[in-house]
Amino acid sequence: MRRNILAYFAIFGPGIVVMLADTDAGSVITAAQSGAVWGYKLLLLQLILIPIVYIVQELAVRLGLVTGKGHGELIREYFGPKWAWLSVSTLAVACMGALITEFAGVAGAGLLFGIPTWLSVGMAVTLLIIMAWTGSYRSVERIAIMLGSFELIFLFVAWQAHPDPAAMLKGLADVPWQHSGYIYLVVANIGAVIMPWMIFYHQSAVVDKGMSIKHLKIARIDTAIGAVITQLIMIAILVATAATIGVNHPGKSLNTVQQIADSLTPFLGKMTGTILFSLGMVGASMVAAVVVSLAAAWGLGEVSGYKHSLEHHPSKAPWFYIVYSAMLIIGGVIVVSGVNLITLSVAVQVMNAALLPIVLGFLFMLAVKALPKPYRLQGGYLVVVGIVIVATSLMGVYAALSLVV
Repeated sequence: MRRNILAYFAIFGPGIVVMLADTDAGSVITAAQSGAVWGYKLLLLQLILIPIVYIVQELAVRLGLVTGKGHGELIREYFGPKWAWLSVSTLAVACMGALITEFAGVAGAGLLFGIPTWLSVGMAVTLLIIMAWTGSYRSVERIAIMLGSFELIFLFVAWQAHPDPAAMLKGLADVPWQHSGYIYLVVANIGAVIMPWMIFYHQSAVVDKGMSIKHLKIARIDTAIGAVITQLIMIAILVATAATIGVNHPGKSLNTVQQIADSLTPFLGKMTGTILFSLGMVGASMVAAVVVSLAAAWGLGEVSGYKHSLEHHPSKAPWFYIVYSAMLIIGGVIVVSGVNLITLSVAVQVMNAALLPIVLGFLFMLAVKALPKPYRLQGGYLVVVGIVIVATSLMGVYAALSLVV
């Protein structure tokens, strides 16, 4: 019995890491905005998104464990190098945009304590580079989980905000679909849950960890637990802002880390609120930065053919570590340079909109084409997955177009 439990814990990790990364800086701001503007009226959506994110990520896990290959590698094998390069090239751009968001989150948390942007971002980049260059996949995974665990602080913050249970139940049933502002935040929350780089990372991670088809059941449990955790964190952020700002300043817009912290500190205490939200934000941003950088390095390696594993020493897989480090350094430099991050974020949203249908489309086609019959998408579940993927892709495109129209 004890041996079986230890075996389970040895396999757990990729699903939890990628889901913790899903609740990144942008997702935190989206959830906070939802609670501040609409109270508990977007709470039901957060619950519905649990099975949706599981469905998408389980396909990535299944493809990785059954084929033993990463996402980019399978696209190249079944659809040709041109499609593989298209998918991975846009992935790299989207990953860079995500990294800018994560480091902006780190910088915002640092500024709350008077730490200059160049110092907070510089320390984050240095830590993440050292972590990968000196460790194995398992050590990187453990550190990522440790960093991401700071997000659980948001659960405590929600509890301390003393939400009204009756108001929460009422919010679950009150869905103002006719309001365009509400629909926009519905779409934004969906876009904050399904990220293209999550698919590339998750599929490559289970392969790099040495997992195989015999681990499929455990990997599914790992993914399900991660899906529940990431949405509980989103719910906690929404509840915390709904119970404080949503009650005392209903409709107040929140767009930055500083605004969220400043709005909550009157209700949680200046020092307590600032420290708790800073720790949660830094944890969310750091684990996402790890996942995004590795997704880019793995994806490019799968298509170009260079060695791409954390199990290889840097001298054996130099390009893998160079790409990983370059992504972090460039993202950090852009944030420190003081460019207009709002304008840049709009461009990143548009790129994500173009990428999401491509990545999800390939994910669906590979699940039908690349898997042997016992593991292939078929029957009623194929229809359900198809509907989820089409709806998610359309929502992502709608959200991005809304930003530029």
